[in-house]
Amino acid sequence: MSLATVSTVPAVPAGAAPGPGGIDSGRVGVVSVSENENFGRVGVASVSGNGGSGAASAPGGPGFGAPAGDPLPPGAEAFGASVRLAALKGHLRKLQEVADANGDNRAAVTPGYDASFAYVADKLRAAGYRVTSQEFKISFFREVAAPVLKRIRPAARAYVPGTDFRTMTYSGSGNVTAPVQGVDLVLPPVRTEESTSGCEASDFSGFVRGNIALVQRGTCSFQAKVEQAQAAGASGVIIFNEGQAGEGPADRRGLFGGSVNTSAVRIPVVGATFATGEELAAPGTSATLGVDAESAPDRRTRNLIADSPWGDPDRIVMLGAHLDSVMMGPGINDNGSGTAGILETALAAKSLRTENRLRFAFWGAEELGLLGSKHYVAALPRAERAKIKLYLNFDMIASPNYVFGIYDGDSSGPVAGATPPPGSGQIEKLFQAYFAAVGEPYQDAEFSGRSDYGPFIAVGIPSGGLFTGAERLKTAEEAERFGGTAGVAYDKCYHQACDTIANINDRALEVNAGAIATAAFVYAYARDLPGRPGVVPEGPAARRAPESREGPGKGVVAPGGPGTGAGGLEAGHDHGHGALLR
Repeated sequence: MSLATVSTVPAVPAGAAPGPGGIDSGRVGVVSVSENENFGRVGVASVSGNGGSGAASAPGGPGFGAPAGDPLPPGAEAFGASVRLAALKGHLRKLQEVADANGDNRAAVTPGYDASFAYVADKLRAAGYRVTSQEFKISFFREVAAPVLKRIRPAARAYVPGTDFRTMTYSGSGNVTAPVQGVDLVLPPVRTEESTSGCEASDFSGFVRGNIALVQRGTCSFQAKVEQAQAAGASGVIIFNEGQAGEGPADRRGLFGGSVNTSAVRIPVVGATFATGEELAAPGTSATLGVDAESAPDRRTRNLIADSPWGDPDRIVMLGAHLDSVMMGPGINDNGSGTAGILETALAAKSLRTENRLRFAFWGAEELGLLGSKHYVAALPRAERAKIKLYLNFDMIASPNYVFGIYDGDSSGPVAGATPPPGSGQIEKLFQAYFAAVGEPYQDAEFSGRSDYGPFIAVGIPSGGLFTGAERLKTAEEAERFGGTAGVAYDKCYHQACDTIANINDRALEVNAGAIATAAFVYAYARDLPGRPGVVPEGPAARRAPESREGPGKGVVAPGGPGTGAGGLEAGHDHGHGALLR
């Protein structure tokens, strides 16, 4: 490893650990340049003392698949260790307090989101960052009360929201009791063809006005099915999963979420499991269907963007996490954890005289469909987009039954995802080197484009990040590797009221926060950043994440668990990362 002194940077004294606020600005160390074929030419501050990562080693030794011969550059591990668990938990406690004071959530366009925004902005301004607020328009949706689905006859049964059914985003409101009428159903389902239930006006020939339409998922959009049902006089619509057994995305039996168009839908619409739909399809069935929701097509929310005063403004290293929660809970893991990780990294880096400019983004309205990050990327002029050399995303990094997932930037994993822009594989290798260095196992997470990195890879910006899992079930192999409980969701409180500070795994939070800080440090000083030198990222039409029929979700950790009946990647992602549309 060749070293050359290029400039000065604050460093900790020998034998001292960096404090939570960052490297001691009263000391000066050297910035060195190391050659590493996987990370590029990397300038790093040599920080003496505290050579460990601060993370305990997992039983079983180094991370699986560690890139041999790729040690972290000098100083990177020590800077990663400067991000302390106590400080991270302090941010999470504050976000919990915000939710407690504002209706138990921090969702976009609510007072809880505004208070979360103010907390993060105040911290960053005090640390010397240039903080900007980027407003954008959204179509707002929230449920005022829990939805209702009850079978009245042939035998009374109350279905459970969030287990048997859930409201479609932008559903109309209403409460109806009426016969349930199946529309062109395929029962049992055919494995080789998708159902076309409700896709054509002819499917509703003979439909009795005022009945509740029961339609099967498949082929056309939810919107098309609902518009046909509404035109035929349906008083409500139940769209149930298609019913095919399978693994992961191929399993179309369980609960899914989805979205319709707020301007066109005036009746209550819910999605349901295949089992629920099959029961309601029985002849002579009547049911009560109720949705109490609020839609507003012209609300405004905002992103928070914070730039370091240091580094080349034409070479931006960008880190992001969504700041909003869902309406159903405080969102402390999803995504207070990612917020805390990049916020504390920013505070630790406040005094670093970096070669490249660090930029931190706290996205709004991710849970309504990646709206904040989509707006940001779409609004960037070509010249400004070209300055962003890479993007790192952190969404759910402290799941209670965690795995350490690294976005699969080199497409080597078993689950196909989006086409990674050149350089994304280098980012993955850096995170692999970190986990190997701290003695933690890791595995691929699907590089699907279904979190806030999606808009960046769509325009060719190298990207990567970390993910500890959402509602898929942990496998026995994963439990042996990472600990935890097989057959239980990575985060059983995902998108629920119980996603509180009690839902955080401290070990996962600390280890992943160390990875965030390490990556920020390495790329803040890198001479050659990932990607192809001189290539300007293309416009949105040039490269897109795949349009999955299952719709967007947080992504899948691979290897994933057995089929959960989810019918989609991270079932229930009706809000975010783009809503399920079919």
